[in-house]
Amino acid sequence: MAPTVFTPDRPALVRRLRAAGCVFAEDEADLLIAAADSADALTRLVDRRVAGLPLEHLLGWAEFCGRRVAVHPGVFVPRARTALLVDAAASVAGPTPAVLDLCCGSGAAALVLHDRLSPRWLAAADIDPVAVACARRNLDPLGVPVYQGDLFDPVPVGWRGRLDLVVANAPYVPSGAVAMLPAEARLHEAPVALDGGADGLAVLRRVAAGAAEWLAPGGHVAVEVSAGQAPVLCAVFAAAGLDPTMVRDEEWEATAVTARRPG
Repeated sequence: MAPTVFTPDRPALVRRLRAAGCVFAEDEADLLIAAADSADALTRLVDRRVAGLPLEHLLGWAEFCGRRVAVHPGVFVPRARTALLVDAAASVAGPTPAVLDLCCGSGAAALVLHDRLSPRWLAAADIDPVAVACARRNLDPLGVPVYQGDLFDPVPVGWRGRLDLVVANAPYVPSGAVAMLPAEARLHEAPVALDGGADGLAVLRRVAAGAAEWLAPGGHVAVEVSAGQAPVLCAVFAAAGLDPTMVRDEEWEATAVTARRPG
């Protein structure tokens, strides 16, 4: 007996996704169809997507800088705009750098920088145990350690003052604005990955202070931030003894700040 052929009604699926507010309904339909092996499986996926679950959590992966990155439910989904942060970090890294990816989430930035930089040492860290488990899934095959803890706390102390590059996609949404985030982020990603305190810069101030101690002379820190916050953050880096530079990409509406430790 021949197996039943699975023939989804793509136009109907696109209409349902579009009615639910999915801006890229055609693309999402194709991805959901590819992820399902039966009509029942597709129905379950679509029902959950229409209910508001992030597409990446349903698929189990997100595309970032041309790579498929595993993403667990509850973990921060890497945004396309963060490609600017990775580009900015890579541009200041120097040859065979020692690199630390803080607030690593899924480990997406470390995954891309591993390929671009050929670092002599690369590690990642996050305070959220769910994110750490996800990052380890992505980075263990590369031999990249992922530490669980608050910023620099879990990093081997022998690297203090020896890092060439610190990358941090830290939370920078002001606490009062978290409630205005899209439901996909607000309801399905860890609050610790979103909430940056009263002005959004609470964690990034601590990153700046730590980077001043952990970077080697001539080393750089690179972070993502909003355009409106960037001047204040540059002043924070300068007060920590670092030389800041703002980078902006209007197409992606993305802003990054790099800062160099003199020496």
